[in-house]
Amino acid sequence: MLLLLLLLRLLLLLLLLLLRRLLLLRLLLLLLLRLLLLLRLLLLLLRLLRLLLRLLLLRLQLLRLLLLLLLLLLLLLLLLLLLLLLLILLLLLLLLLLLLLLLLLLLLLL
Repeated sequence: MLLLLLLLRLLLLLLLLLLRRLLLLRLLLLLLLRLLLLLRLLLLLLRLLRLLLRLLLLRLQLLRLLLLLLLLLLLLLLLLLLLLLLLILLLLLLLLLLLLLLLLLLLLLL
């Protein structure tokens, strides 16, 4: 009888030990799950960072393009100013030529 009680007690202790191990195993699994969730969150954050960097890069390219366009417009404006100056010079030259012709005509009439 005593032996049976002892065996029963040993069996209960083993069962308790097994339950503790299962509980520890369950805790370990829960920790592992949390770790996986954190890893997933980190991955999502990295993707978000990559998208933000891509957006920033596109924005920089757009700024560079706008700067290039502005430079082109300035160049065009400079060219137009140069053409205007050339036109004014031609008009002055024409006026001078006309004045010379009038002077020559006056000299011929005298």
